[in-house]
Amino acid sequence: MGIFKIPLREKGLFTCLKPIILKLHIFSTPKHLGQAAGSLAAEHIKKAIQENGQANIILATGTSQFETLNQLIQEKEIDWSLVNLFHLDEYIGLSESHPASFRKYLKERFIQLVPNLKSFHLINGETDAQAECTRLNSIISQHPIDVALVGIGENGHLAFNDPPANFETKDPYLVVELDEACRKQQMGEGWFPTLEDVPTQAISMSIQHIMASSKIISSVPDFRKAEAVKNCLENEVSPWYPASILQKHTDCSMFLDIHSAELLSADLKKQAFIA
Repeated sequence: MGIFKIPLREKGLFTCLKPIILKLHIFSTPKHLGQAAGSLAAEHIKKAIQENGQANIILATGTSQFETLNQLIQEKEIDWSLVNLFHLDEYIGLSESHPASFRKYLKERFIQLVPNLKSFHLINGETDAQAECTRLNSIISQHPIDVALVGIGENGHLAFNDPPANFETKDPYLVVELDEACRKQQMGEGWFPTLEDVPTQAISMSIQHIMASSKIISSVPDFRKAEAVKNCLENEVSPWYPASILQKHTDCSMFLDIHSAELLSADLKKQAFIA
């Protein structure tokens, strides 16, 4: 398995005390990327069930996750009745019936396609946002996350933590403002007809809570993400590149296709697992 070591950081708040290892995989197509990422997620879910009697997982949404989730629902050896599901984010004020609703996305693309889950905890963006954060924080605090599936936004965001991201809050969920780059991405992916239709706020899982996951699997296909991938892997850890924090995680696997990896340095590509 190819890995690369991110050098010791010498400046800034997030100085690393030792080199951090991030497992980097580059595949020829999004389909192959998703098959590998979904299979790895399944391995870690089964491991958590074997060791703990249940697994607590986080799922990401959006077009970048299609292939990974498609693979995960095909994994027949997972006892889904022992799996508790959380997800990363949801727009504030958006109806669940809206095509861009992440609750709708997860129900149609995952929850309804696997055997009954032990539990699933969807973010309700239509109720009082602070009260919903309080509700979710109480639940998820009792479920340490075993496996987190995440993506990276075109602006480098992790969940809906747009730059400059809050690296400090310890609350699992928080209310965030969505920047214009993030909102343009949602429109560009076809979820909204105009920029004005994209909500300006969301409930998002915090950076710290994502980083508390035992295993993180990041699926990032498409050339649209290439600059963000480069910024997050080749710059120092910074709130201006929110997903750069993944450099500090002790067990993170990142799955790219040849297009999202296109701008990476030759040195990083040489040290990656390439299929």
